[in-house]
Amino acid sequence: MDNLHTSTGQNIRPFADRPGFSFVEQDITVPLDIAAERIYNLACPASPVHYQSDPVRTVKTSVLGTINVLETARKYKSRILQASTSEIYGSPLVHPQPESYWGNVNPIGKRSCYDEGKRCAETLFYDYRRQFEVDIRVARIFNTYGPGMSFNDGRVIGNFILQALSGKDLTLYGDGSHTRSFCYVSDMVSGLINLMESDLCQPVNLGNPLEISMSRLAEEIITLTGSTSGVVYLPLPEDDPQRRNPDITLAKSDLGWTPAVALKAGLAETIRYFKKMAAGA
Repeated sequence: MDNLHTSTGQNIRPFADRPGFSFVEQDITVPLDIAAERIYNLACPASPVHYQSDPVRTVKTSVLGTINVLETARKYKSRILQASTSEIYGSPLVHPQPESYWGNVNPIGKRSCYDEGKRCAETLFYDYRRQFEVDIRVARIFNTYGPGMSFNDGRVIGNFILQALSGKDLTLYGDGSHTRSFCYVSDMVSGLINLMESDLCQPVNLGNPLEISMSRLAEEIITLTGSTSGVVYLPLPEDDPQRRNPDITLAKSDLGWTPAVALKAGLAETIRYFKKMAAGA
């Protein structure tokens, strides 16, 4: 189910003719009634460009939408997984971030519609577990990338690749020293499935603990694309965290999960995808 708010549905076309596959175009803020053994709730625009363009809608997706999917899980006794986020931790004062950290979040900033919406969604998940015994799983997802990414969602890897391929200077915010960690999409999918099929009901960080500065990431992408692009520096956006890195001790010990795809290999695959899409293939 998807409302196609941030996509065209292109990524699901290869599955359209597979036996057992069906697609429902619907917004989860509208009550739904679909029997399922497993529900993965990944609904919500996740890039700042998308979630800040309609912040009220973003909050509704995380709150009203979460209530709707939880009610469905309650009715049909489904196991349900919430795609939460590293934004739960806000601009962290603890590094790397373990699941026990409660975060440092601005409740009234431009990012708050997403950050606080996702925090409220976690609250709802655990209240439905305590009050109605709904079988829940919660994944705190750190930056993820790979083929299938949107061209215009404003995420740093997509921005850098497009700028490099077009010969434009790469845009760095601040002095380029702030860091992120990036998990390749196939690793993230395997982590979500492992968590869904586990007995672990507490929040679990899923992400790649390899930390890289934005200036180093820009250099890697310029090299991999063979671009002659330079870099330009702009002020940091409001509440943009200086460092973000997951402590994945719990995922390793209880899920037997750790990322397998190296950043360089993942970037190369992502660049190939962007080149293919730019060529209209």
